[in-house]
Amino acid sequence: MAFSVNTNAIALSALFNLNKTTAQLETVQNRINTGLKISSPKDNAAIFSIAQKLRADLKGYNAVKQSLDRSISIADIALAAAGAISDLLIEMKEKTVAAADIGLDATSRAALNEDFSSLRDQITIIVNNAEFNGTNLLDAGTDAIVAITNPTASQTISIPHQNLTLGGGNVTITAAQQITTQTLAEAALTNVDDSLALVNVVLTRLGAGSTSLETQRIFADKISDTIEIGIGNLVDANLAKESANLQALQVKQQLGIQALSIANQAPQSILNIFG
Repeated sequence: MAFSVNTNAIALSALFNLNKTTAQLETVQNRINTGLKISSPKDNAAIFSIAQKLRADLKGYNAVKQSLDRSISIADIALAAAGAISDLLIEMKEKTVAAADIGLDATSRAALNEDFSSLRDQITIIVNNAEFNGTNLLDAGTDAIVAITNPTASQTISIPHQNLTLGGGNVTITAAQQITTQTLAEAALTNVDDSLALVNVVLTRLGAGSTSLETQRIFADKISDTIEIGIGNLVDANLAKESANLQALQVKQQLGIQALSIANQAPQSILNIFG
């Protein structure tokens, strides 16, 4: 091999290999620091693009779960309130049946009317308190549940408004209803029976809707977990493997530095020729 002080081929080769090792070391250190084998498009443009789309889908399902959680809470409160109203109607039926007894004296009927009125007024209190996050499914308004079930918001679960106010349709008992006479008690008994049947229909509707929401919530969790695992399979680094690579490359880098140092000293051997 020819000697030259202008071009040190051995040193250039050693420098090339050292730079290559240093680049590999930087890659491994970045993977360890980020926990990702693909953290930018430069690592693998196609896989990075797929991972980004999956991350967007995952964020979308986070919004879906929030929508379902909020809707489940609204439905649960409405369901609890409707159940309480149904219980009140059952108690009111007992009062109206007793007050409809033709042989009952006026004093006893007045006492029953007091109980009936108290139970009747509790319905209004329950309806007014059946609210979550500004939404009330049971008052005289028009609030309804519309929960999204996919990231594109193209599919929803809806639960329509259910008016359980006094005289509002599903509860035919009025705010001024009394059972102070046998005739009024008989009329109230009819209204109580009708209201109880209608409220039970509302309970069925709300219960079915709540079950659907909870089923979709569980499904959204499963999909989110699957997407997250899929992203990890695509971009996550194998830290045990990268740790081993790091140690190997660090040793290789040290050897490369020594090799470059030796190569840089090679031209000095030409002096021996003229010694």
